[in-house]
Amino acid sequence: MKTQRSTRDGRGFVFTELLVVICVIAVVAVLLLPALAASKRKSSRTGCITMLKQDGLAFKMWAGDNGDKYPMQVSVTNGGAMELAVAGNVAGIFRVMSNELSTPKILVCPEDANRHYATNFTTGFNNQNISYFVGLDADDNSPQMILSGDDNLAVNGVRVRPGILNLWTNASVGWTTERIGKFHGAGNVGFTDGSVQEMSFSYNLATVGMTNRLVIP
Repeated sequence: MKTQRSTRDGRGFVFTELLVVICVIAVVAVLLLPALAASKRKSSRTGCITMLKQDGLAFKMWAGDNGDKYPMQVSVTNGGAMELAVAGNVAGIFRVMSNELSTPKILVCPEDANRHYATNFTTGFNNQNISYFVGLDADDNSPQMILSGDDNLAVNGVRVRPGILNLWTNASVGWTTERIGKFHGAGNVGFTDGSVQEMSFSYNLATVGMTNRLVIP
């Protein structure tokens, strides 16, 4: 009889321990999940910045072989994308730099759920494979002009449409909540000197980088 009571008590003790372990695991998971989510967001944000830097390097390399001019400043007949750029064809701008870019995958920000990767620069490659706008007036000789950046822009709180965006001095330009903006309202901007900066929401891009026209994919 004593042995049987000891066995029942032992089973009850093991079950209690199991409940305690499960509770501890649950608490640890609750504590770790926010940290893991933050780490994932930081990784995606860093990935987007890295890709923008690679895009900027491709622009610099292309300009180095074309009289220090970007594709937006060179006619299509001379191997550039001037006419395509003013028509809002961002894909055409990046297509002429296919050799410098090597892969179209770097044109999609890891946080952009609305775009998809293209496998090459020819078959089906279009604006839907691009997460970044291009500064139409960017000049390689002016290092602080806006060259590219996250295309989920909003002007005075309204999401911009694809095409040419003309900025004006009093326009409040920021980013929507689709990417890093959903955490702290910000977006990434690449400059002609090769640097990439994360800018806060409602930053007035019209007063930065001496540019007033952006091509939105």
